Amino acid sequence: MKKYALIYNPVSGDAKFKTRLDEAIEYLQLSGGIVLPFRTRVKGDVRSFIHQAKEFATDGFIVSGGDGTVHEVINAMLAEAVDVPLGIIPSGTCNDFASHLSFGRELPRCLSAVTGGFWRTVDVGSVNGEYFLNVASAGLLTSVAHSVDTTLKNTLGRMAYYLKGLGELPSFRSLHVKITADGQVIEDDILLFLIMNSGMVGSFPTLAPEAKIDDGKLDLLIVNKCSISELMGLFISIFAGRHTSSSHIRHLQASDIYIESNEPVESDLDGERGPLLPLSISTVTNRLKVFRLS
Repeated sequence: MKKYALIYNPVSGDAKFKTRLDEAIEYLQLSGGIVLPFRTRVKGDVRSFIHQAKEFATDGFIVSGGDGTVHEVINAMLAEAVDVPLGIIPSGTCNDFASHLSFGRELPRCLSAVTGGFWRTVDVGSVNGEYFLNVASAGLLTSVAHSVDTTLKNTLGRMAYYLKGLGELPSFRSLHVKITADGQVIEDDILLFLIMNSGMVGSFPTLAPEAKIDDGKLDLLIVNKCSISELMGLFISIFAGRHTSSSHIRHLQASDIYIESNEPVESDLDGERGPLLPLSISTVTNRLKVFRLS
């Protein structure tokens, strides 16, 4: 029998995955698998479980949760030198990396990727000794995920992020940063930066249309300082997929990026609190195995 460990966050998204846990276990058992489930309770408990479960889960780990839960799992897997594929069941408010892989939210579809046994290797980003799978960011809107009430997220979904973000606009001021990307130096006042692996952030599918998760590059998107009215116009361009031609946007690809500022600025990694600037960011090529649909 194939052996899997299933990690699930009971409060991710609409908090309904736990009601389908039996369905997930039955699917895996009927496909010839045996499952070791783990319910997350507090931040950091995933690492201990993976340490204990890695000798058992010889055919793969599975995670059900949002981007933050996936972030914690991949960091624990890489820290524990786990070299089996990861299956993702998206059940969070945003599921950007899983959406990029075209999993959707259908439970049987996600599990079929695991039991099918097909996998691929993908890049991850490294930031000051921590890994991110999808995005590292700082500036306007990037701390919204940390401050939105869980109940509000479960009720309104992604709309909760948008409403919270709109409330930030009047009081936000620009950041002065110096960015060195593969030797190219940019020093300017900006509103935010996004360093992307997949190119999908906040459920916007084409923020970096050229981004690939296995090309050894990260996509850096910078929003330059502009007025609120110009920023609202930029948001409309993003919705329409026309933002890459905007004069307020700067986009480039790089393998190594260093970002510094003359003030303390908190970063965000996959929707989780990240380190303060400065950030030393690099691509770790083909570092993680993920199950894929055949």
